[in-house]
Amino acid sequence: MDDATEFGAEEYAGRMRRALAEAGAVGLAGLVVTPGPDLGYLCGYTPPAATERLTALVLTPGAAPTLVVPTLERGDAERTPAGLRFVDWTDGVDPYGVLAPLLTRPDGRYGVSDETWALHLLGLQRVLPHSTYAGLSDVLPMLRAVKDDAEVYRLAAAGAAADAAFERILTARFGGRREREVAADLADLLREYGHEQVDFTIVGSGPNGANPHHEAGDRVIEPGDTVVLDFGGLRSGYGSDTTRTVHVGEPTAEVRRVYEVVRDAQQAAYEAVAPGVECQRIDAVARAVIADAGFGEYFIHRTGHGIGVTTHEPPYLVAGERQRLVPGMCFSIEPGIYLPGRFGVRIEDIVTVTDSAGRRLNNTSHELQLVE
Repeated sequence: MDDATEFGAEEYAGRMRRALAEAGAVGLAGLVVTPGPDLGYLCGYTPPAATERLTALVLTPGAAPTLVVPTLERGDAERTPAGLRFVDWTDGVDPYGVLAPLLTRPDGRYGVSDETWALHLLGLQRVLPHSTYAGLSDVLPMLRAVKDDAEVYRLAAAGAAADAAFERILTARFGGRREREVAADLADLLREYGHEQVDFTIVGSGPNGANPHHEAGDRVIEPGDTVVLDFGGLRSGYGSDTTRTVHVGEPTAEVRRVYEVVRDAQQAAYEAVAPGVECQRIDAVARAVIADAGFGEYFIHRTGHGIGVTTHEPPYLVAGERQRLVPGMCFSIEPGIYLPGRFGVRIEDIVTVTDSAGRRLNNTSHELQLVE
């Protein structure tokens, strides 16, 4: 299978049917999806940029999926492989008046994509004052969570590309260079291995590694530093996200101990993955290993997040999330320990749920790698 192969009309039709069925099951009258990840996922159309001009996919029972689009963009929209009906509008026409008749229940409750601009939602409410709306992340949080084989293949290819970038960065010099220089190398390597979009290249050296979302800066990496590398983006439309922690020179016994605790926590959480297990259970397993080692207060974020056409999406592996794992779900497992003012350690793999267990989509070594 070529991971760059476009999805076809059948795949998009299936996604839109499923989305509409799930919307009906939670009492929604339909869906209004504006530019963003959900629009691309459902129908394959990604406008060049979201603007004040309304573009919206409308899904309602008994009607053909319809894309409302500015006339000047209709030609591009019609190239999507999804079988859509098109309704266009020109400047000077009220686009909400064009959209309103497609919402067959004027007093219905509709799901709207999270990226919908307030401008557009307020415009809809003006022409349909008795309608109500709910964000898709609230009412259909699992809409994109279960991936088919083609999606898992793309995620695996993205993971392999990120792994290749990590193997290459290990040959680079760390000591004496600024964090942002190493981050730029990582970004270049991701692009070299096929990423069309780089979302983040976190390089947290020494005390900066204790900040999980540190922005790579001008700090010069020194011998004796522990360095957290967290990087990813999109390849063929699907995400990569991996973290490895390296050390410049020979680590202390304390660094090795902290590292081994995080590695044990990551492995335990991975081994807990199976269909039917609650998401919060994976978080609890990782957290217990770290707490039992005396570092519980220094694990300051959830254990993982879903990944797909965006690098962060449901499901979330966090306390209180009772969603059960389903084959095809893909998510990160990334426990960490962060010692303020000193150093941090995190190990992250993307994992997919199989019929019986989990399968890693990142496969570089979990041994502490020593760099120069």
